[in-house]
Amino acid sequence: MDVDWREVSRVAIPGPVVPGPAGTLHRAAPTPLTALAFDVHQDLLWTGNDSGRVTSYYGSELQRYTVYKGHNDGAVRNFLFSDRGIVSLGSKSLHISARRGLSKAHITNDRMHDLRCMSYTSKGTSEIIAGGAGGVQQPLLTINLDRGTVINEIPSNDDVIVMRRDRVICCGTATGSVNIIDPNSFKIIKTIRAHGATVSDIDAQNNILLTCGYSSRQTGFVLDPLVNIYDLRTFRSLPPVPFPAGAAFCRMHPKMSTTGIIASQTGQFQIIDIANPNVVNLRQANVSNYISSLELAPSGDALALADTDAILQLWGKPDKIRFTELSNPIEWQSVPMPPPNVPEMNDYSSLASVGIPYYREQLLSAWPSHMVFEVGKPTPKIDSDILSKMKMHDFVGWAPYHRRTRRYQVESTKVQEKPGQVQAPRFRSEKAREGVSDDKMDVTTPWSAVAAELRPFDVPVMYHKVEIKYSRFGVDDFDFEFYNKTRYSGLETHITNSYSNSLLQLLKFTPMMRNYALHHTARNCLSETCLLCELGFLFDMLDKANGQNCQATNFLRTFSSISQASAMGLFEEGMHRSSQSLTAMIQSLNRFLMEKLATDFKACPIEGHDESELENALITSSMTCIKCSNCGTETMRPSNSFVRELAYPKKAKALGSFSTVLKHSIERDGQTRGWCDKCRRYLSLTTKKVVHDVQPEVLMFNAAAGSPESKLYWAEKNWLPREIGIVVQDKKFLCYQGSELNKIKERNSNIVVYELVGLVAEITGDNDTAPHLVSLIDVSFTDPGERKESNWHLFNDFLVRPVSQEEAMNFAPSWKLPSILCFQQKSKGNVVDGSWMNNIDTSLLFKDFPTVPPNDNCQPLSIEENPVPGTIVAIDAEFVALQKEEIEVKADGTRETIRPSRLSLARVSVLRGNGEAEGVPFIDDYIHTKELVVDYLTLFSGIEPGDLDPMVSKHALVSLKVAYKKLWILLNLGCIFVGHGLLKDFRIINIHVPKEQVIDTVDIYFKKARQRKLSLRFLAYYFLRQNIQTGNHDSIEDANTALRLYKKYLEFEDAGIFEQMLNNVYQDGKLTNFKPPGENEAALAALQAENKTGNANTTAAGGTITSTTTATVTAASSAAVTPAVVPLNSSGIGGFGLDGAGSRPITPLDAGIGVGGGVMLSSGMSNISSPPPMVRNAISPFKPQLQIQPQQLMSQPPPPQPIFHPQPPQPQQQTHHRIHQLGHAGLQQQQQQQQPQQVHQSQQQQPMQHRSFAKVMASPPPQQQQQQQKRNMQGRWR
Repeated sequence: MDVDWREVSRVAIPGPVVPGPAGTLHRAAPTPLTALAFDVHQDLLWTGNDSGRVTSYYGSELQRYTVYKGHNDGAVRNFLFSDRGIVSLGSKSLHISARRGLSKAHITNDRMHDLRCMSYTSKGTSEIIAGGAGGVQQPLLTINLDRGTVINEIPSNDDVIVMRRDRVICCGTATGSVNIIDPNSFKIIKTIRAHGATVSDIDAQNNILLTCGYSSRQTGFVLDPLVNIYDLRTFRSLPPVPFPAGAAFCRMHPKMSTTGIIASQTGQFQIIDIANPNVVNLRQANVSNYISSLELAPSGDALALADTDAILQLWGKPDKIRFTELSNPIEWQSVPMPPPNVPEMNDYSSLASVGIPYYREQLLSAWPSHMVFEVGKPTPKIDSDILSKMKMHDFVGWAPYHRRTRRYQVESTKVQEKPGQVQAPRFRSEKAREGVSDDKMDVTTPWSAVAAELRPFDVPVMYHKVEIKYSRFGVDDFDFEFYNKTRYSGLETHITNSYSNSLLQLLKFTPMMRNYALHHTARNCLSETCLLCELGFLFDMLDKANGQNCQATNFLRTFSSISQASAMGLFEEGMHRSSQSLTAMIQSLNRFLMEKLATDFKACPIEGHDESELENALITSSMTCIKCSNCGTETMRPSNSFVRELAYPKKAKALGSFSTVLKHSIERDGQTRGWCDKCRRYLSLTTKKVVHDVQPEVLMFNAAAGSPESKLYWAEKNWLPREIGIVVQDKKFLCYQGSELNKIKERNSNIVVYELVGLVAEITGDNDTAPHLVSLIDVSFTDPGERKESNWHLFNDFLVRPVSQEEAMNFAPSWKLPSILCFQQKSKGNVVDGSWMNNIDTSLLFKDFPTVPPNDNCQPLSIEENPVPGTIVAIDAEFVALQKEEIEVKADGTRETIRPSRLSLARVSVLRGNGEAEGVPFIDDYIHTKELVVDYLTLFSGIEPGDLDPMVSKHALVSLKVAYKKLWILLNLGCIFVGHGLLKDFRIINIHVPKEQVIDTVDIYFKKARQRKLSLRFLAYYFLRQNIQTGNHDSIEDANTALRLYKKYLEFEDAGIFEQMLNNVYQDGKLTNFKPPGENEAALAALQAENKTGNANTTAAGGTITSTTTATVTAASSAAVTPAVVPLNSSGIGGFGLDGAGSRPITPLDAGIGVGGGVMLSSGMSNISSPPPMVRNAISPFKPQLQIQPQQLMSQPPPPQPIFHPQPPQPQQQTHHRIHQLGHAGLQQQQQQQQPQQVHQSQQQQPMQHRSFAKVMASPPPQQQQQQQKRNMQGRWR
């Protein structure tokens, strides 16, 4: 039984509906439950109450399944189950019904009095034995369920309270004894005196009997503090189990033979082990009164409790609850089919409106294809632009000629390719493989060229809905640059609620909103639902991306967690269930977002600013005057609004200007029906808004352009002004535009001029263009300095391109209508405040989040370690999957990814990159994930189930915002991030780090010509001689490995051999398919055997080859010289070089591969500027033998060899390794061809130690080993 059982469901059983006074109905108090049982065939829980009503509940959520009245003679006492139905026991009757509630039989008899319990006999489910209590029903009754009759009476001297069956029938009596009855003969074979008073409950299973009951005291009956245990095979008593709370109920576990559950009336229950009674596992149920029933499911995975207040509880492990092992399917009610809709027929009704019955013969209307002719074409659809200008005269409508075609020309209505259509770009991998580019017309074609081919009702290609296509390489293979060649970043669309992208872009280019968001984000706000912080993160990412595609993942994730937004219907999943349009959703989101941002700013205001500053910058203060039409009483109420909605005059003789509509919208009159306090009744009320002050920095308008009247206004060319002027005089709202505005500005200095920043528009059209939202924005508002000219851009999600001001501010009601307009005070334009970067609150970096047990590996930064620009940190992150990818399998078998899997940050580790504590993590955060995790990706992430659950996790969980903000602070402090494959990590984290702040080892160790990037594990093995990721991934280990690889790269660069080392790793990686080989057990055994016998030399013509660390080199043509021994790096782990001349600086042969470095042997020879081939082969961990090819070498007898270490040495250590010995045949051949040289041990030289170049490869089969050794011995060293 799992220790993490808890309450899963709770259901309050309602009381019955009874008639009340005056013919009304009301619900009475709940009726207590008297019986409780789990179905043994289906996942149903059955209950019976005191009034005889039977109810069943399905599954872990306790969904009500059936309800019926089983007994009219009192309470339901007990249940039995069979595959045919349910048997319920009342005090004077027995009821049999189907699980759907249909009655099958109802059995009554004069001998049935106060029945309490029942059990099946040895004849299966066709016969039961029932007993009663109360001093009235003495004998036990045997009832045949097939015939529905009482067939026998069994004498009994005691009232039976409870009955259970194992191999025998156990009956608990009112006298405290338990009678053991033979199920065949129905004779009492044993009576066990269990308790001093009545028995409370018993259970029998696997020859074990549990009993609990009462004892008599002076104050009355008291529950015994012990649970008695008996062996039904010998009828002997076993050691009882103490339960101080008083045992009222007991149940044996159906699977574990020695485990049981005992419970008290107050809700305390204990899981006991009969074999080990000292193990105590207590639980406390939350009950307001006393427990009346307890039952354990046949599967052992669920426990049901019922109390006297008719509250039903279900306990268990939430993800494992099931009632039965092999459950039969539930038969649910069938959905009633609506009757066929037969239309009313008349002489003018279409015959096609009547359905056709099923037929077998061919219909007369099934004409062959050669007899079907095209007799006409459909009438062309009249454009909405024409209909909007049409005027009616009687029943005839007329409109100005649109000049779309020449005289006597008719427009073809056939389906044709529309001008300006564009196909999706090729994947980047396809372009690289085929060496081609997209030569089709793309979205960067000048607007003048596109407009020349378009008809007024055609939707230009740049307005079409764009979608991301996915290849097998994921979203990174999609060519976003095809859609955006500007320095302004677009937003991706594959995220839920991404319809808000257009509004987010509009707010980003509004200077006031941008400044407030970034300054607020730099503060210490840690609220998980703060959208203002998420806006600041998003705006900063868009600025740093500089034209690269971004995604609002974190903002939309926080937005989706706000319940108020869900209640307002702002989520896309709820949109399909209603008729709400995108325009209505984005306008509702605009209202919600403005108010939410102001609230978030109040919660954590900027230092030195008023908490209502943002609210004052957005709100319009006004009063609503409510006047009663009867008594004339006026009431004034404040009416402040963050977003104004345009209201268009109805049935206007002439179309007014935008300023006229705006004035009408602000001061519009209305009529409503409401309560008048003076008249004391509901009357018609007149409302009118009176504006007191209009001085917000930003004016947000919802265009509300969906009505036919509004479309007339927006169809007018240049109807939307670039600037408007607003002034409030004598409580009158005045608005001006155009030339009138210029005149007013000269006379009235109090006028506030607003300039259009941008707008959100909905794009509709034909079936080829799905409805979606775009934004048209003047991006020059955020350019620093004085703005000289406008610079309009279209933001169609990740499609971004410049457009003209005329194109941005004119509309076509047939396919383009505005949704949101944004104006900002002209005097506040181009005020981009970047001082927030100097005021970032970095205290979060120094906070320590304690863990149990403490995490000694992570040490938070100290004040002295405050990061500065250029600080190197190593980073790695792990992720879990919140949603699996959606794949569509087409008819031809091809698979297409519709939506990729959605990953979430689960762990992030950041390590120090320099200093004494280099490699020590100061951030190691596990992120608390509230959403359902569908896959922990443990093999790749190292995250185990439960690591992200605050109830069971051993880690200190933090919110996603806390972990993200730490990285964001490091980014804006100028830190440089070192890691492996950081591009994907940063994308999932949803942060953009500039290239100059990223050092990615996957790019450092990459040759573009090879078209293959190397894994961290392979690079660690090759260059560091370290096996990583042997089990689950560890972000600290991966980050530390990437940091060491970067340090090794710097050593290679200093030595000038990085390019050669990079060529080597690609060349040698082919031998093992770029995977770290396993340990070669045969090679290890052979080398260890040589070490034990001391056979470290290979004799060849009187000479030996030794693996010494220092040596004296004697050349064949000169006297012996003492070589210079030079460490190849300052750390002493890179090996050494030998130079016979002793006067030339040795070229470092640092073996960044982790095996210690190269050996260069020279005897006054010409200078070597790069490692010779024999050295490269020597330092390669993938060469089977060491190849040495100067002159023939001889040596003195070597000293005792050190023991060979099979494990790779750790960094910063000097260890001894043997060099592979040359084969006998190879040495003999060299002796015959060359002059001998003597290489002997020099004990007087510097005692340098170096790493060997021993390589242990993956173990091949024995035959391959023998063949390889044979080839090596036959002259591999020629």
